[in-house]
Amino acid sequence: MSTQLRIKRLFNFALGSMAMIAVAVVSAFITMRLAIHGREVEVPALAGLSVDDAQQRASSKGLSINVENHFYSTSVPAGHILSQSPSPGETVRRDWQVRVTESLGNQRVAIPDVIGQSERSATIALRRLSLELGTVSYIPTDGPPDTIIAQTPPPNAENIDGPRVSLLVSQTADAQSPQAVVMPTLTGLSPSSAASRAAAAGLHVVANQDPNAAAQGEPNNPNPAPQSNVAFDVPVYASGNVIGQYPAAGHRVVRGTGVHLTYAQNTPTAPAPDAPSAQ
Repeated sequence: MSTQLRIKRLFNFALGSMAMIAVAVVSAFITMRLAIHGREVEVPALAGLSVDDAQQRASSKGLSINVENHFYSTSVPAGHILSQSPSPGETVRRDWQVRVTESLGNQRVAIPDVIGQSERSATIALRRLSLELGTVSYIPTDGPPDTIIAQTPPPNAENIDGPRVSLLVSQTADAQSPQAVVMPTLTGLSPSSAASRAAAAGLHVVANQDPNAAAQGEPNNPNPAPQSNVAFDVPVYASGNVIGQYPAAGHRVVRGTGVHLTYAQNTPTAPAPDAPSAQ
């Protein structure tokens, strides 16, 4: 056998092998695609069907349903599907679980008034009416503890969507963990306005400097307020108004903290407006 014939046969063999490999790769790709798409189905429309009918329709596609929510509806009868996810027509894998919302029909139960009741009594009242307990939040108050002070939806609400009532419960403030507040700005205010603003933040005014003091640094109060952060640009403020405070505005303090105030003098010691300022 000549060398040329051997080379030709070797070439044909290699070409045939490459063709067989290419066919095998294409066949594997097509088989994989068929296998994947063969397990995919379109989600059927379930809205408006009863729960049993929806389950049967989903099962015929290799799917299942999961009732996640219940809502009132004036258009969909009780026990029927109100909505679904994924939406009809979407493609999913077999054995996928379709999440649905079941209609409770028209609202038949009035939302009770549980404000003023204890948390336990309110919970029992809601369950007796087949209403769900929603979010329960707690807030420190000065009133009696464990008392409902607000609810959502409000009492006797109509045309609501969900049979769920959320509650706000009063809680005794923990004396060991006093509440923190931000110190308000009191400079520029009159004594009464400064006291009112401090009280609104849960603070109180102490160690006031006498507005009629003869000189700064000699207040009549035996415990003068700290002077480190008090400004004395007196002409800016009306006589008798607050010109300094400690703690300073914007600082975080505890409720009940005393605020030291300094007032403008009746007889300003600053130079007259026409006097040249010091350089």
